[in-house]
Amino acid sequence: MSKRAFLFRKSDDRVICTACARKCALREGQTGFCGVRTVKNGELNLDVYGKVAAAHIDPIEKKPLVHFNPGSKVFSLSTFGCNWMCAYCQNFDISQRRKSEGSELPPEDVILLAKAYQVEGMTYTYNEPTIFMEYAHDIGMIARREGMFNTMVSNGYWTEEAVDYSKDFLDAVTVDFKGNGEPKFMKRYTGASGPELIIQTIAELKRRGIHVELTDLIIPQIGDSLEYGKVLLTKIMDVLGPDVPIHFLRFHPDYKLINVPPTDVKILESHYNLARELGFRFVYIGNVPGHPFESTYCPSCGKVVIRRYGFRILEWNLTEHMRCKSCGEKIPIEGKLSKNAFHDRFEEVYI
Repeated sequence: MSKRAFLFRKSDDRVICTACARKCALREGQTGFCGVRTVKNGELNLDVYGKVAAAHIDPIEKKPLVHFNPGSKVFSLSTFGCNWMCAYCQNFDISQRRKSEGSELPPEDVILLAKAYQVEGMTYTYNEPTIFMEYAHDIGMIARREGMFNTMVSNGYWTEEAVDYSKDFLDAVTVDFKGNGEPKFMKRYTGASGPELIIQTIAELKRRGIHVELTDLIIPQIGDSLEYGKVLLTKIMDVLGPDVPIHFLRFHPDYKLINVPPTDVKILESHYNLARELGFRFVYIGNVPGHPFESTYCPSCGKVVIRRYGFRILEWNLTEHMRCKSCGEKIPIEGKLSKNAFHDRFEEVYI
């Protein structure tokens, strides 16, 4: 199954893909860097349309999205391929396989399966969703009609055309920075340019009213500079302001970086402290279950308003209007607490 793509334009003897910031200029028969967008008969086709590489039922906190419909159960899915080549990718068997494979599931069938698992939303994740944006779009439009929300986990390496195309169905995005966005790190370990294009993407997402949360994977020895962290955080503050949730994630060895140790928790705490000093009000440490900075604290009185362990919510101290029960401070959380919030929500999906 394949389908004519929406995100492309023609230029002389080339077809320009506009799904991601690479904007691959392709001739007849050529495939983009992602491995799944190919020129056929003078038009760009999405080779993985209707082909699912992986699917799972996840808590939304796994994305991580902690200020958007907390406790929700989401149907996560991916295709193959990616527009980056991260040397540490934990999903490399999916992202670095540039093939049009997968279980055939047209959008209508995806939604039927999602409804069978009684999820509240869809998440396009595991590989970079902008490379299969047309498939996500068609699923997402049906999901919205069925009362479900749509989220993505992305590297943010988009075009303005892709952001504009997503606005009809997309509700929230987690944008993953890598190694504080240091240009040399990004070029060597992801194959992408510096963070400027990602900053542009999050600005465009915000302008269209799409909820954004940010992660920064802190990789010891090669991507943990506080100097670059300060530069990146300052730019983020200018674009998104102090209330954007920021998650500093612990690295674990994988793929081509198995000789790099896990991030020392003290390094993560240094980044946390830097973000707080710069004025960010909602900062988190991820991939360290049990750490106190997994939880949400009221910026006014300092009390715990959402206590978490890993992806689980243990304690909820907010009113139905998302105000701190201790002092009444409004906490910027979109949506509502899910009825699934205190249930075990991990399930395999068989496709």
